[in-house]
Order: sequence, then C-alpha cells, then structure tokens
Amino acid sequence: MEATKSPVKKDEEQENEKEEAKAQVEIWNCVFGFVKMAAVKCAIELGIAEAIENNGCPMTLSELSTALNCSPSNLQRVMRFLVHYQIFKEKPTSQNSIAFEQTPLSRRLLKQGNNSMAAFILLESSPVMLAPWHCLSGRVLANGSSAFDSAHGKDVWAYAAADSAHSKLINDAMACNARVAVPALIESCPEVFDGIGRLVDVGGGNGTALKLLVKSFPWMKGINFDLPHVVCDNERCNGVEQVGGDMFQSVPMADAAFFMQVLHDWDDDECIQILKNCRKVIPQDKGKVIIVETIIEAEERDDKFEFVRLMLDMAMMAHTSKGKERSLKEWEYVLRQAGFSRYSVKPIHAVQSVIEAFP
Repeated sequence: MEATKSPVKKDEEQENEKEEAKAQVEIWNCVFGFVKMAAVKCAIELGIAEAIENNGCPMTLSELSTALNCSPSNLQRVMRFLVHYQIFKEKPTSQNSIAFEQTPLSRRLLKQGNNSMAAFILLESSPVMLAPWHCLSGRVLANGSSAFDSAHGKDVWAYAAADSAHSKLINDAMACNARVAVPALIESCPEVFDGIGRLVDVGGGNGTALKLLVKSFPWMKGINFDLPHVVCDNERCNGVEQVGGDMFQSVPMADAAFFMQVLHDWDDDECIQILKNCRKVIPQDKGKVIIVETIIEAEERDDKFEFVRLMLDMAMMAHTSKGKERSLKEWEYVLRQAGFSRYSVKPIHAVQSVIEAFP
C-alpha cells in the first residue's frame, strides 16, 4: 500500500514544480537578454520615436516605413517586438488597421529632450562598451585584470582621450544622465545649495549638470572642472568657467565641490585622495562636498531602482579598473578617511542619492 504524502511534502513538491516552470521560462531571458537592448538601439538609430512624435499622431506601418525608408516587413517585426515590451503601443484606426503611438517610455528614446536616455543607450550598446562584458570573468578572478583593459589594451579614460568619437559618446551619455538626475536633485533638496557662492563640478564633462544648477540658483557661480581634452571644446555658458586639470593633483578653490557619478569610477584610495584635495580648497567653517551617487544597501528594501543600482555595479566592474557602487557603510569609510567629520544622506526621485560631507 502506497504511503500517503504529508502536507509538508506536497507543498515542497508543488513549490519545486513552480520553480522548475519559472526556470524553464527565465533561462530564455538569459539566452537572449541582449535582444531588448539591440532592438531599442535599432529604434533609436532609425528614429522611430522622432517620426511618430513629429507626425503628431499615431502612424500606420505603411506611413512609418515610408517616413523612415524602411522595409515594411522587417520594420513590422521590430515594432511587434517593441510593442510586446510596451515601448510603443498599437492603436486601431478607422480603416481597420493598426497604428503605432508613443508611450512615456518611447519618448525617452527621442534623441533630444529633458527625459531622453538615447545617448546613454547608444554608449552602453556601442561595440567599445559591449566588448569588456566578454572579459568580466577575468576581472572576478583573484589575479584577474580589468575587463576593459583586456578588451582594448588600455583603460576607458585613455581610450576616450585617444578616440574623440567615443569621448563624445561618453560626454553625451553623462549629459543625458544629468538632465534626468539634476532636476530630481533640485526638486527634492534645493536647500543643499543654500549659501554657496562658488561651486566646482569635479569631473563635470560637458558641463550640463552645472548649467542646470547655475540656472536654477542664479546667485551661484560655477567651475566646470575636467581633463583638458574634455573641457577644451565645451560650449561657453554665463556663470560657468571651464577649467582643465587633474583631480588627483588638485581641485579649483570653491565654497563647495560637486560630484555626480564620478567617484564610483575609482577605488577607495583614489576616492580618498580626490576628496582630500577637495577638503583642502573648501572653507573649513562652511564648506562641503556634495556627492550625487548610487548607494547600494545591504538589506532588502522596497525600492524600484535597486535593480538598476545592482546593474550599475556590474557595469563598473566591466568598464572601470577598480570602480564600484558603494553601500552607505563603504561611503562612510571613504569620507572618514578623507578627513570629513560628518555627513548626511538625502534620497531623491532618481537612481542616485545625495551625500553632503562637511570638514
């Protein structure tokens, strides 16, 4: 006579069956995980979002393929994929056909606009930035080397200095990131900039972040500080001075130093050196360093951006020699070692948080 299974055993078997069923589906996301990025990049390069936006109303496949000079059959396959992932929407027409319309997500594929992430997507999907992912395991090994170095024979900064096209990709991507993060910073905690007469943006790239800050806080003057080859061709802006230099050597004097996703490119010792250089040039009584960076928490929390922070940490591993996203405990260590006596953390409506550090 067959023994009756206990309720606990049945529950375990049912749970195992659910996990197996889920694994059967999810493994395909591992196999073809790159396809979504490739299809979105295709949409940006073709200008699909621009075509629909400029048309002012939804477009049929025939209208869209004519406007873009595309093969209708191939474009239909791409749009079917993008609609499935709710990047674009389908809308029935009065002629019993289907038209494609914009969504809040597809508008972020526009090459221009405050919410555009197109430049960031084009950077991360470029052959230069994809190649290091194939060397990621080498970075993880105990005696491993930088994934980017392994792929290209030099680090990302040397590569950008020698390749103006890739340098522009980086600057454009950081600019679009700034156009998303800086308004969130200004909206969430404008008081961070109270009393600052002169702000130096360390590693400010093409100056997008600083322009937005100076425009919002007109009493403030800005110094956009980056490597000479980065700032030499920057567009001039009232209230912003372009200064070339090396943050590992010195930083221009100011009331406060500002970093936006710069320190995550470097290891602890390098960050400590950079921050020490900032501490030397800000007023000891009322100066501060403002750091806009990702903070990874060790404990679980209900945060819609946490998966982005974890992906960013993997990107740091692939694209930098020693960079990483840090937990709050790791940030505290860096700040203390750099000589800062206290700090505060403010969340904003973005992937990043704001850290204020005081001498």
